[in-house]
Amino acid sequence: MSASGSGLESWVPRTKLGMMVKEGKVVSIKEVFDNNWLIQEPEIIDYLLPDLKHEIIDMAIVQKQTDAGEVSRFRVMVVVGNFNGYVGVGLGKARQLRQAIEKAIREAKLSIVPVRRGCGSWECSCREPHSVPFAVSGKSGSVRMILKPAPKGAGLVAGDVAKVVLRYAGIRDVWTWTSGETRTSINFALATYDALRRTYRFVSPTDWQRGV
Repeated sequence: MSASGSGLESWVPRTKLGMMVKEGKVVSIKEVFDNNWLIQEPEIIDYLLPDLKHEIIDMAIVQKQTDAGEVSRFRVMVVVGNFNGYVGVGLGKARQLRQAIEKAIREAKLSIVPVRRGCGSWECSCREPHSVPFAVSGKSGSVRMILKPAPKGAGLVAGDVAKVVLRYAGIRDVWTWTSGETRTSINFALATYDALRRTYRFVSPTDWQRGV
């Protein structure tokens, strides 16, 4: 990939993986995950996933108590993804909104994970990667999210925050079950992200039935 015009030509890698990516020795994000390499620089993602998009899914003003009194900061949660099997979620805090967004995007890029997609619904069996291949669950705080395969055309049967995360991961049809304080957008998004992340690890047939 050419970095011309993307602001990456001036990037000076600080890690071995970053050097390999900029030198063209690693040209695929799949290769990074297949080798279980740790991504420590967001520029690696910019190189290997140039079509990445982002969206703010939660924004609030929070107070921090200091010796000088209360200090207000923006807290922003962002989801990034390519709508085709890769998604990340990040949280950023700063006194300036723009800085908070930039921090959240950076964190989301560093948390990018591959999502295994498929057609695990017995009602469909179209073999297209439109849903999850098996039932899987994720957790964050008090929120637990279970994703279940849905037939083509069912759509995203989920809450608004979860829909955004699922859509950016490239999931078009899924049934969900949730428990806990789902009104907390941050934990709701993180539980959904955790469930998607778990699709990539090896899961036994017993786990498929239990959704873990």
